[in-house]
Amino acid sequence: MTNASPRAPRTVVPIESSLLITEAFDQAQVTGLRHSVTSCAYAVGLAGQRLDDFVLAVNELITNAVRHGGGRGSLRLWRQAGELVCEVADHGSGISSRQLDDRSRPAPDTAGGWGLWLARELSDTMEVETGEAGTTVRISAALASAEHVGRHRAD
Repeated sequence: MTNASPRAPRTVVPIESSLLITEAFDQAQVTGLRHSVTSCAYAVGLAGQRLDDFVLAVNELITNAVRHGGGRGSLRLWRQAGELVCEVADHGSGISSRQLDDRSRPAPDTAGGWGLWLARELSDTMEVETGEAGTTVRISAALASAEHVGRHRAD
């Protein structure tokens, strides 16, 4: 017998086999992260315009995290049930409800305000959770299969 305290139980978290990327980033990592997302998205089946659209949507989200979300963020990319999902989180002060509710296209001469609009337009789904502690945006793109070819939108 020993006087040592019993070990605390360990939490075992299963490794998600579908997790493709999980990375913290700041401005210096934006380009490299965009290239990683492109490679992973292509490897799981996105191609052509769908690939370009998804990568542009992700780029808008990571750029927004750097510009408006405290200068840094985190990205997770995974495959689930026939779709590719990307989640970008930051620690900024949140997005106003007015901004979130405005789904109109920004005026062509507007210098900013395109990021969320583009991400919504270029992905199949988009969800936003925001508050004083930061913002998390999750987008998805359906992966082509024998039964599903083409783009669909779920708003």
